[in-house]
Amino acid sequence: MDVVDLREFYRSDHGTVTAKLIGRQLAGFAKPGLTQTVMGIGYATPYLQLLAPPPSLTLSFMLAQQGVTHWPNGALNRSALVDASDLPLLESTIDLALVVHGLEFADTPLDTLQEIWRVMAPQGRLLLVVPNRRGLWAASEATPFGYGQPFSRGQLAGLLKEAKYSVTQWRSALCLPPLKNPGFLRAAPAIEALAERAFPRLSGVTIVEAMKQVYAFSSGKRVRRPLQRFRPVLLPSPQPTRRETED
Repeated sequence: MDVVDLREFYRSDHGTVTAKLIGRQLAGFAKPGLTQTVMGIGYATPYLQLLAPPPSLTLSFMLAQQGVTHWPNGALNRSALVDASDLPLLESTIDLALVVHGLEFADTPLDTLQEIWRVMAPQGRLLLVVPNRRGLWAASEATPFGYGQPFSRGQLAGLLKEAKYSVTQWRSALCLPPLKNPGFLRAAPAIEALAERAFPRLSGVTIVEAMKQVYAFSSGKRVRRPLQRFRPVLLPSPQPTRRETED
């Protein structure tokens, strides 16, 4: 699954409906009126403007194993080809990171999450959109969510905890089957609303919001340093010399 396949999918009717259903959930995480530095990793371009309208600064980093395309269309390029475990950014520069079609293709997901942690500002937010291991979409190759490694909620929670994030919210999207029938696609929003209530755990993708945890010494809290402790050493008592004994 490379960047050409991803671009063609989102240009199709099936991809347009998919982006709409996922975008409806992501819109709940947007903070209108707040200027942020937002980073997309993987193929997040269909959703970046939704989360970061101008004047926010938005960057799109695409994975080296997938390839890169110019983004946004008709404007100066703000996309780059990167290694997800070695991002070309200084520490604490990103307010919001959105990962779509990224974590499931990473060679080492934990390293990717830790590298994102490095470039995120204190209290920065991470949004992951990943295939749900229990869902029908992970079992079908009709969409990009059928490729790569799917995750359960338990697996994601464990990875995020190990990478020093605290989970703040879970959401689900694509609760309907991954069918391409035109009539089905037209009714997709209504079907999704019903399936969302009936089968949330069987959704096609899991969306999780997590916040960067900051160590106590970085949050202004006083940290006690261990004091050096001295142990008494017992030395043998001095013995009188021969001359002192004769006197």
